Amino acid sequence: MALFSRRPKDPTPADDAAVPADDAVTADSDATGATPSGDASAEALTAEPAPSVSISMTSFGGLGSGPATPPPAAPPAAPEGATKRVLGPETAPTEGVESVPGLRDNILVRTALTDLSTPPAATELLQVARQLMQGHLFLRVKGDARAILSEGREIPLAVATVGERRFVMAYSSGAALQASIQADGDAETSALAQPSLSILRHVLAQGYDGLIVDNYSAPARAVIPVELLTKALETHDADAAVKTLLAGARTDQTPSAVADALTRAPLWVAVGQTPDGRPGLAEARSAEGERFLELFSHPLELAVLQRKDRAAPVTGAQLAAALRRDTQLAGVVIDPAGPWIRLRRDDLAPVLALPDETPAPGSAAPAPDAG
Repeated sequence: MALFSRRPKDPTPADDAAVPADDAVTADSDATGATPSGDASAEALTAEPAPSVSISMTSFGGLGSGPATPPPAAPPAAPEGATKRVLGPETAPTEGVESVPGLRDNILVRTALTDLSTPPAATELLQVARQLMQGHLFLRVKGDARAILSEGREIPLAVATVGERRFVMAYSSGAALQASIQADGDAETSALAQPSLSILRHVLAQGYDGLIVDNYSAPARAVIPVELLTKALETHDADAAVKTLLAGARTDQTPSAVADALTRAPLWVAVGQTPDGRPGLAEARSAEGERFLELFSHPLELAVLQRKDRAAPVTGAQLAAALRRDTQLAGVVIDPAGPWIRLRRDDLAPVLALPDETPAPGSAAPAPDAG
């Protein structure tokens, strides 16, 4: 059963989606013959356009452009400045996660939106995008979403029009949903939570121009252009295994669960240069001087740090080889921008148990070395 309705070829907005010329954002439903869903009531849409900025590919700090082969086999110690890293929040907020009782917000996306400037900087939109790699978003559906699903009908998406561009509309929180109802006055709608990655994939598959998150919650709203979504999904983990664990509640089992995920999830390291121009992998150091290799669950996690390092892919087996070769590494720190976790060697037993990779014929690139 298809959950989302397909985008019609050469869509034209319905008559009731028209708004005065000075309103740059209009909205309609994307189901053929369907009435606009509640958050897509154009007549009542009086908010200013959701903020958007032009993001060049250089803003990604190498997102998706890392080498297809493993990083250098034996770089020297971490680049100058790779120590004493400033870490973001270790865990996701655990209080105030329901801005409306009974609806759990995507607290990381909500927080990233709250931190936006006016207008937002490119790096701030990257912050929003990286948090979209986990959790859920809400859709507003005209009528009873459960009934529509039980009848096997497709869910009509609310779509906003910005000039000739069309954006799917989604919400990070119950409060953002309430703001949309207050904006259009249509209470005959229901909320439907869907995995964020499912929504992003649908945006790309159906040829939309991007995603608007929390359109009625200015200034805490953002336009995520399709170019950014495309780059993000080119390199994402389809299961979002590591990111989901880091975003969730921490328990005594979290370190072992993350370590197990590292054995199969795509990972990245930060490759920089030492003062003498040689490559090196970025490390962090504890107050006691212990060395921890920095790992990233997605290149966006490195991009938001605004460093000159480049994201390079690494497998669990290559990570294991690097840890075995450099016994002075105390462990790894994952996603330093937060939520993050530090795993010591004892925690990394599942990774260290991985066998060395057998190089493909004609390829002699061994595992990366942190120093």
